[in-house]
Amino acid sequence: MDKKIIIGTVLLSILSANEISAASYMNFETDRFFAVCDNIQQYKTNRPNKKNRLFLSDAIEKKIREVKKMLTNPYLAWMFENCFPNTLDTTIHYRNVDGDDDTFVYTGDIHAMWLRDSGAQVWPYVRFANEDPKLKKMLRGVILRQFKCINIDPYANAFNDGPIGGDWMSDLTDMKPELHERKYEIDSLCYPLRLAYYYWQITGDDSIFDAEWINAITNILKTFKEQQRKDGPGPYKFQRRTERQLDTVSNDGYGHPVNPVGLIVSSFRPSDDACTYQFLIPSNFFAVTSLRKASDILVKVNKNETLAKECADLANEVETALRKYATFNHSKYGTIYAFEIDGFGNQLFMDDANVPSLLAMPYLGDVDVNDPIYQNTRRFVWSEDNPYFFKGTAGEGIGGPHIGYDMIWPMSIMMKAFTSQDNAEIERCIRMLMTTDAGTGFMHESFHKNDPKNFTRAWFAWQNTLFGELILKLIDDGKLDILNNIK
Repeated sequence: MDKKIIIGTVLLSILSANEISAASYMNFETDRFFAVCDNIQQYKTNRPNKKNRLFLSDAIEKKIREVKKMLTNPYLAWMFENCFPNTLDTTIHYRNVDGDDDTFVYTGDIHAMWLRDSGAQVWPYVRFANEDPKLKKMLRGVILRQFKCINIDPYANAFNDGPIGGDWMSDLTDMKPELHERKYEIDSLCYPLRLAYYYWQITGDDSIFDAEWINAITNILKTFKEQQRKDGPGPYKFQRRTERQLDTVSNDGYGHPVNPVGLIVSSFRPSDDACTYQFLIPSNFFAVTSLRKASDILVKVNKNETLAKECADLANEVETALRKYATFNHSKYGTIYAFEIDGFGNQLFMDDANVPSLLAMPYLGDVDVNDPIYQNTRRFVWSEDNPYFFKGTAGEGIGGPHIGYDMIWPMSIMMKAFTSQDNAEIERCIRMLMTTDAGTGFMHESFHKNDPKNFTRAWFAWQNTLFGELILKLIDDGKLDILNNIK
């Protein structure tokens, strides 16, 4: 890619000293920036000045230097340097609370902590935890904070940094001042399990699995069983006064009826959009693998065979139901996974860019990438037979109703690369990500299929860090030559 001078709307506005400790320093709307390639073909970083970064990790900085030396494309190296540490630079608020680690993670431009986003944002750093004691303590703090959040309300998806209230206190649901938003999503309870399990595997630190953890997994089990809807709709309901249809839930807040076949209701998708049919298939797959991780922890660390069996039994029940109800015969693609079903025979054929998605199931470890049903599904979701697949002059990929027509999410392009076994396909994905950043050196929530300069959420840390994770995976998989083939 021959980019000498790139003009983009980017970052870095330093706020007052009292704001720096609690908020961002980024103002993408007012600051303009010239990304200039110098005489040795290196781009000037778009990271905050070192003194203004919220969290510094020697291990991560070392890795950034190593990767930059490996990558021969200066623009790609520049993007990696900007994106990979973005969560650490701009969203991490680490402190010691009551003598223990505590980390509150902004999602980026929204100063609240989503259980899903925060778990995904810090995930790529876990592999370096043993190289950096400070990083390990920060990650431990995220996990402990997530358990506390679940115990405040397992039906909430996003939390405030304390009982401060917020924009959605008027929602017709059981709001609390600690909650930023109370959209019940299966994946919000799965991502913390995924993160804690991985951290434990890497570090061997089982101190995170204390009484708070036992309370959290108990609440997760209770919530999932309630949302199997075997004994009625359960305690959760949600409505919002809004012109956005998918920001509220039908039927007095309980959603479309489901037939209790063993699957778990998710009122909302990981996009924070309401489900049409409430058995969200990729999230139910995620629940199965997450519950099995929890069961393993409970057996090996807590020696709690009873609770472990509850997790394993529920995972088995959901898995059995998925085998029976989640697949349908598509006239063009053969047997594929539906996106949503209701247990009455109704199904929705689509995919959403947000993870978990049908496309991303192997990335999360929920299905084998060689599963023929997944491969059929993968072909379907990356085609114009998926109503939320968009293809234009700038790129192609999956979006969703959260942003609307013709807006592609880079996350979907990344997930295609993560789950691809085709080197040429991977290279096309990386090229597309490089040419749709609007010259900013960062990923965005979404971009218009014909105009990358038309994008949403200039500061979305999950997507930035995920891009860095993808580059590291490709290097680890021996595919550096693919990256260096991009000129």
